[in-house]
Amino acid sequence: MRVPTRPPRPSTTVQDHGAGGLAAAHARTAGWSGIAFTLLLVTAVLLLSRVPGLAASDAEFTDFYAGGGDEMVAVGLYLVPFAGIAALWHMIATRTLLQVRRPGSWADATHWLHLAACVLFVALLFAGAAASGAAALVVQLSDDPPLTPDVTRGLTAAGYTLVFVYAVRAAGMYMLTTTGLARAAGVVPRPAALISYALAAVLLASTTFHPAILLVFPAWVLLMSVLLLVRRPAGAPS
Repeated sequence: MRVPTRPPRPSTTVQDHGAGGLAAAHARTAGWSGIAFTLLLVTAVLLLSRVPGLAASDAEFTDFYAGGGDEMVAVGLYLVPFAGIAALWHMIATRTLLQVRRPGSWADATHWLHLAACVLFVALLFAGAAASGAAALVVQLSDDPPLTPDVTRGLTAAGYTLVFVYAVRAAGMYMLTTTGLARAAGVVPRPAALISYALAAVLLASTTFHPAILLVFPAWVLLMSVLLLVRRPAGAPS
């Protein structure tokens, strides 16, 4: 008579090794997509900043657009969607990494705030860039006369509001939630977390409309991406 035997239980070491390899792969994806986002957004911001700002005179607006505008502004507009795609890719890879390292994180409110903050940032960035660059596209892609300075300034003001008032704060919330989740998962060291919280506070409290404030977010993403590529979190989920 044969005695039934129970199938062998999978080795915990094998499971841990698989989870560690998965975490390392997602860390690489998050790191490289973050670097791509940084390069794309910084380039787009520098090109779009060539448009006359809110403080520019009517004569400056008229001279800029009467001369056909600046073709590089249109290039900046076309780079913004790719920056948004890279941001979403970076966010999803980071979320997956943190989920592998800490499977119970889905029950935290910050897990979902993290998702909402990044999606909101990308949507506001798209809308703000479209408003700010609309007047440039009129002279670049049509034979119609340039928009009047009043209309152009109104579009620029709408774009600035969407980006500097709303998108910047969504970026700050994304930084806060990412840092909290990453610390809980053992992915980010304490000094980097303190820097992240300080930079997030700067964005949340910012009242400036200077394009330089937009560079804080990609600088932080670059910092986190380099950390992920250098440290490459691995090992069993915490």
